[in-house]
This record gives sequence, structure tokens and C-alpha cells, in this order.
Amino acid sequence: MGAKSRSKGCWAWLLVLVVLALVVTAIVVAIVKKKSNSSDDDDGPVPGPPGAITQKYSDALKLAVQFFDIQKSGKLVDNKISWRGDSGLKDGSDEKLDLSKGMYDAGDHMKFGFPMAFTATVLSWSILEYGDQMDAVNQLQTAQGSLKWITDFLVNAHPKDNVLYIQVGDPKKDHDCWNRPEDMTGKRPLTQINSSSPGTEVAAETAAAMASASLVFKKSDATYSATLLKHAKQLFTFADKNRGSYSQSIPEVQEFYNSTGYGDELLWAAAWLYHATGDQSYLDYVTGDNGEEFAQFGKPTWFSWDNKLAGTQVLLSRLSFFGGKDTSGNSGLQKYRKTAEAVMCGLLPNSPTATNSRTESNFFFFIVILLGLSCISFPCWFLE
Repeated sequence: MGAKSRSKGCWAWLLVLVVLALVVTAIVVAIVKKKSNSSDDDDGPVPGPPGAITQKYSDALKLAVQFFDIQKSGKLVDNKISWRGDSGLKDGSDEKLDLSKGMYDAGDHMKFGFPMAFTATVLSWSILEYGDQMDAVNQLQTAQGSLKWITDFLVNAHPKDNVLYIQVGDPKKDHDCWNRPEDMTGKRPLTQINSSSPGTEVAAETAAAMASASLVFKKSDATYSATLLKHAKQLFTFADKNRGSYSQSIPEVQEFYNSTGYGDELLWAAAWLYHATGDQSYLDYVTGDNGEEFAQFGKPTWFSWDNKLAGTQVLLSRLSFFGGKDTSGNSGLQKYRKTAEAVMCGLLPNSPTATNSRTESNFFFFIVILLGLSCISFPCWFLE
């Protein structure tokens, strides 16, 4: 989909997501290793639900999850970060909205809706896949709290069916001013997309965030889950019926989180909505003409805040393994699965088509586990 733009803060978000994926996967790997290689070594991990846990990975996960607490805007509740305080309390007030929550992009005070929503989607996916491991090391509740801190912001940022506030703050002025968010005094302008100024990729990504989060909270808070799902459906309809890139509607965003296309977000959102609702229309959406137009079958890509195709392919591949009668023979899903397999082959170290873009510790290997090897070995949460 072309070269990826970079903002001052995008790598910070990418870093925390990768670290989170790494440490959670390491816990899973440690569990599998323990089961397959029983040892009487006194230095081994201490058994505990859902399996053996290595303390250093538990500590690493705690630090990774703590990053979200550090980035929070708004009136902090049960604040455990001594050097953070309330900030951004008047965000959204110009439009009589409460946009005080959400998370700052990086070391700045900007709230960029596009990468923030992507963060919520991936965090939801991590919780859905590895929630039992997170719970075993007392990090599940913290991760869920951070997710809700973002989705509360996203709900308030969507006051009407066809209106979504996608940015809080002036990025140029903000990036010229280095101070604590608690000390902000400048104006906090708002940026929105709507029917006349569309932003399909942002609306669709926010729909994906809402839909995936609705699954996270489905059992613990059914009312909130239903609210998230309602917003997800509305935002997807808005995104699909008012197609247009926010990078063209609002050219200023190109300097920060420029989008290289919105087709991947439409498929990503529809895939999550199918998992959240079981509504056949969303499955038809991704396997029909829209899939042919946007999925780039047979052309494996990478997974990022700007390109969700690899994630979509893996997410839909789950249906090949766990789906019911309506998915077992779906030729469209098989195309997603084959492309997902090509993504995996590009990342697994010993594959004939393995990429050389990896660290000495085979960093991409851990990312591929996050993306989907779990779709073979983990339970079918979307049918529960």
C-alpha cells in the first residue's frame, strides 16, 4: 500500500504494542515449553493457572501494560503513577463533549484518533487471545481498564451517526512545546470527519475498535458491550457509505498519520463485526466484491496502524478452523487463509520465503504468533 508515513509519536505506540505482544507470547511459549519438557530443576517456573509462569516475563508484561497508565489523559482514577496527574479535563468542551479521556500519542499531548483506535483493536485482540494468561499474572483487569479508557473516549467522540471527532489538539503547536500535560494552557482544537468531510479509514478503524472491545466486555458488562456494538455498526455504515480518505479531506493529517488507503480498514472492521455479531452480511462483505477489490489476495503485507490486511487475513482464517457450516466451504475465506499463510511463511525464520528483516533474536517470529498461530491452538472465543 505504499510507504508508511511517520509521526513523532507513532513509533511509541508501535513499540508498546510489540512489547505487549512479545511478553505475552513469551508467557505462552514458556507454558508450552514447560509442558513439553518436564524438569526437576529448582530454578524452573512455579506452576500456576493456566500453566507454568516465568516471573521475568510476568514482570515484563506488568511494565508493558503500565505504559498505558502513563499515557492516560483526563481525571485519573486510582492513579498508581506518582508523577502523573489530571490533564486535558476540558478537552471537547468547545463542542460540549467530554473528550478528556483517551491517551496521548507519545511524549506529546496530542490525541490522534486513528492510531488510538488501532491500539484499542489490537489490545482487545490480545485480551481475547491471552486473557487467561494475563489474568494469571494479575494484569487482565489493568489491561481491560486501559482499553475502556480508550473506548470511553471513542464513544464520546461519536456524538452523531455521521460525525466522529478524530483529533484533539494542534499538532504543530504541540510538537513545538515540550512540557507536562498537567501544565497545558493552550487551546485544544478539535478535528472531525463527517458526511461532507469523510474519513473512511478512521471511521472503520474506530468501528473495529468498538466491535472487538464489545467482545472483551460481553460477559463482564453486557450493557457497555451493547453500547460499543451499536457505535461500531453506525460507524461502519458511515465509513462505507461515505467513502473518502481523511488524508484528502483533511490534508494537514498527512504530516502525522497519513493514510495510504481505506480498503483494509473496511475489511478489518467488517471482519470484527462478523465476529461480534455473527451477522452473515458482514461475512458476505469481506468475501464478496469488497474482498476482491481491497484484500490483495496472494500479496502478503505487514501489519501496522496504516495497513490491517495481514491482521484481517489471520482473523478471517480463524473461521476456516473454527467456523460453522456457513463458513466451512466459503471460497472467499480460503483466499484469506492462503494469503495469511503466505504472511506466516514470510516471517517464520526457516521458511524458504522468510524475510531477512528481523533481529538476531528473530523478532518477527514473535509478531507472527500474535498475528495468528494462536488461531490454531486457542479456543473459539467468538462463538461463545
